Amino acid sequence: MTQTTPKQDHVLIFDTTLRDGEQSPGATMSHAEKLEIASLLDEMGVDIIEAGFPIASEGDFQAVSEIAKNSRNSVICGLSRANFNDIDRCWEAVKHAARPRIHTFIGTSPLHRDITALDQDAMVARIHDTVSHARNLCDNVQWSPMDATRTEHDYLCRVVETAIKAGATTINIPDTVGYTYPRESADLIAMLLERVPGADEIIFATHCHNDLGMATANSLAAVEAGARQIECTINGLGERAGNTALEEVVMALRVRNDILPYRTGIDTTKIMGLSRMVAAVSGFPVQFNKAVVGKNAFAHESGIHQDGMLKNKETFEIMRPEDIGLAATNLVMGKHSGRAALRAKLSELGYELGDNQLKDVFVRFKALADRKKEVYDDDLIALMTEASLNDEDAYLQVRKLRVICGTEGPQEAELTLSIGGVEKFVDATGDGPVDATFNAVKMLFAHDAKLELYQVHAVTEGTDAQATVSVRLALDGVVFSGQSSDTDTVVASAKAYVNALNRMVVHRHRGNLSALMSSAS
Repeated sequence: MTQTTPKQDHVLIFDTTLRDGEQSPGATMSHAEKLEIASLLDEMGVDIIEAGFPIASEGDFQAVSEIAKNSRNSVICGLSRANFNDIDRCWEAVKHAARPRIHTFIGTSPLHRDITALDQDAMVARIHDTVSHARNLCDNVQWSPMDATRTEHDYLCRVVETAIKAGATTINIPDTVGYTYPRESADLIAMLLERVPGADEIIFATHCHNDLGMATANSLAAVEAGARQIECTINGLGERAGNTALEEVVMALRVRNDILPYRTGIDTTKIMGLSRMVAAVSGFPVQFNKAVVGKNAFAHESGIHQDGMLKNKETFEIMRPEDIGLAATNLVMGKHSGRAALRAKLSELGYELGDNQLKDVFVRFKALADRKKEVYDDDLIALMTEASLNDEDAYLQVRKLRVICGTEGPQEAELTLSIGGVEKFVDATGDGPVDATFNAVKMLFAHDAKLELYQVHAVTEGTDAQATVSVRLALDGVVFSGQSSDTDTVVASAKAYVNALNRMVVHRHRGNLSALMSSAS
């Protein structure tokens, strides 16, 4: 399918959560998690999903390939360096998609040219040959000059022209290190549109990192200047300080259509649910004051603000909570609520469940409602996230946990773990109930991973609030994250720790997990 330039009032949304977002240290996602996120992005109306870097690993290749096979609406894109092997591997993964794309790149700034040991002419020849090779395989080819914002303008024009002549249909201009300023971002796109032959026949994209906190501003400035594709991630996940956040640019385009009269096809009501899911699977909780999706984005404590909100919500809110899939008021749901009410509420939050899924979630909901006086939207989102992360076939599973704590130590944890289908029990002590619990896990499942992060935050208010615990483990330079939610912080801690260990097990025994389960039992 040949790509055509979008109408001037339409901006394509290119989500790279599964590629650039996963490159955040500790944000590695499992195969199943990638497929679920890709499915939700596809349903949301994201135009292009960059599903991964196929040559990076066999796991990445398999994830991109399966996402390509399952996609219904989105273009499925894979990343490749500027060499034939990368491009061939990328094509093998994305060719199953109804709408495949190859994205190839090379660093063009003086700093990056030094790394590749290519002079300007040799790099131009490499760009021509690799883009031509990609175009011979796929009629939808994107090319990126990495570190474009620090590339000499004359040379940038030259390499962009070369890529266009070689068959690139999208030219992405990355601010790889978050160096540029909004005016510079706009001027760069305008300069390329003016100076490069054929620039009006292709799509210019912008990919901005957030090292100086201006990624979203830089992306929107580029759109004002003529870019028609924004590359972004859910929650702004990505290298170092992250990327342009999908939720920020989409809502900015919606709220400020007087200044930015451009449309997207995004279903914004799915934003909040997807934000929470990505936070859960990546192990990177959303900060409370994060734009659009943060816990405080629609919270008002100041008396003046509260008074204004009571009189007219538009006084202090420029968007509605409902616009991103968040209910405006607390849920009136509890232990007496039925399946129909739960299904309707989850649908409002962007979760469409089959009968079997609903049956499982309803049991979890009832258990939660028995422990809480009130159940809020965030409670249900956490519940859905927990359900998506809870794999009944996981190698390690928490079966029972009992802790003894108080002013007199040492604190004690009695833990039963299922390890490969075999239940094992231990009684351990530690400096506090969480430490005792983690010691118990390690006694039952010995490992050398180092605990790099242990973080707790309350999902909702009150002493009966659910706690979401994030755990990050490191072993041999690889980071494994786990997260879990429960009204009992110690239980959530145990499950989060075990979730991280399960990821470590899958990583260490990739392809042989069935044999491992058999040997354990």
